[in-house]
Amino acid sequence: MAITAQMVKELREKTSAGVLECKRALEEASGDLEQAAELLRQRGLVKAAKKADREASEGRIEAYIHAGAKLGTLVEVNCETDFVARTDEFRALCHDLAMQVAAAGPRWVSREDVPESALAEARAEFLAGIEPGKPEHLVERILQGKFDKFYQDNCLLEQPYIRDGDKTVQQLVTEAIAKMGENIVVRRFARFQVE
Repeated sequence: MAITAQMVKELREKTSAGVLECKRALEEASGDLEQAAELLRQRGLVKAAKKADREASEGRIEAYIHAGAKLGTLVEVNCETDFVARTDEFRALCHDLAMQVAAAGPRWVSREDVPESALAEARAEFLAGIEPGKPEHLVERILQGKFDKFYQDNCLLEQPYIRDGDKTVQQLVTEAIAKMGENIVVRRFARFQVE
């Protein structure tokens, strides 16, 4: 199938990938737009993984004040260069992350940030809710499911993204890494609410 300029333009608008990358993906996918978009997404994830070890020492602090001024958040998001930190795409990402913190109220950035005391407390609570006498392998599976839900509720990067529930905040950040070509790290956040 011949790849037209219109097909490349459509894929570019959908994925923000470069012209040549779009053309190659369309050729590999035999003109199938959805399959080409998936190929580009997978390649972006590979690129993002390669960038994860780079130091992210630039960035910005984004503030979000919700309507009524009773809820506000601050989010620190880092990238590799001040050039990227000043782009509209990076600013939009930071704003979306600040809104996510306001809307979903996470307690920590990632699983690694959860203190052992909070994990022990959650484990005790989960065990208290399980019927006594269940086989050990079932108890472990139940605990795993409860901990997955705990992380999803309390860790920013594991939460469903508020604007698209089909992806997590981590996937949003990974897509931004692939698009901007730099490592991006959500460093910390604060959430303030008038009680």
